[in-house]
Amino acid sequence: MDFTTQLLIAAISAGTPLLLATLGGILTERAGIIQLGAEGLMLMGAVTTCIVYIRSGNLLLALLSAVAITALLGVVHSFLCVTLRANQTMSGLAMTLFGSGLSAYIGKPISGIPLPGTSPKLDLGVVKQVPVIGEIVGRLDVLTWFSLLLVLVLHLLIHHTSWGLHLRAVGDNPATADVMGIRVQLIRYSYVTAGAALIGLAGADMVLAYAPTWNEGLTAGRGWIAVGLVIFARWNPLRALFCAYFFGALDSIGFRIQLLGSAVPPYFLKMIPYVVTILVLMYLGYRNRNKPSGTPESLGTPYIREQRF
Repeated sequence: MDFTTQLLIAAISAGTPLLLATLGGILTERAGIIQLGAEGLMLMGAVTTCIVYIRSGNLLLALLSAVAITALLGVVHSFLCVTLRANQTMSGLAMTLFGSGLSAYIGKPISGIPLPGTSPKLDLGVVKQVPVIGEIVGRLDVLTWFSLLLVLVLHLLIHHTSWGLHLRAVGDNPATADVMGIRVQLIRYSYVTAGAALIGLAGADMVLAYAPTWNEGLTAGRGWIAVGLVIFARWNPLRALFCAYFFGALDSIGFRIQLLGSAVPPYFLKMIPYVVTILVLMYLGYRNRNKPSGTPESLGTPYIREQRF
């Protein structure tokens, strides 16, 4: 394979966890709740997958366990932000610190142990014979295909269904949504929990398809990149697809440059996706300073029923 094909494959592989985490963040923030706990949720999803998969040898059970644990953490975040009306930024940061610390502690016994297997790939038959395209799609695993399908499903859900209309109404103006009979708290609980589960699945994908063993701090800040990508994608699932793969390419290109024998220190090459994240957000903020940002209007604001504004 030529360099471009290898880079595309690496971009998709590195971009899939970012895509799943970004989609989870979009669901959460569309409901009006800030999600800054992505890093901790990804770590918890990753370590849970490793522990269950190594102990049981059952991939499906490992994935379900990761989704269940992170969904439970999503319920905790919902309880703090929706029911107790705690500061959403502090709750998200606490989730990151909690997930980072707990994953490091419970992951010590399995650190460095390789997983029994990886995420299976689909056999597409004739498609594999197509030049370039066949080489790329032939290397996509089940979770990558699931993420692509999820992009389409969430786009249709948010923009073309009554459920999506209710979600956007709750994120933009929960008081009006409440008056119209929409159950604000139920919707916020549901989407925050579902978003956390998707972020946990992103962590599971990292250890199954990207780095098949557990190491402390495995995500290396990718949860924070996902937080930035939610803004970069303007809370739109289709934009999230291209943004995640773009940053996946940036994440992979440093390693490819090293293979070419570059004299640039690897520490600087690893900084590329993070530096670009900052620069892109600065550029978008400047370019769109006089335009609607697409941010849910009630994002970060707790809803108190019958409160006068």
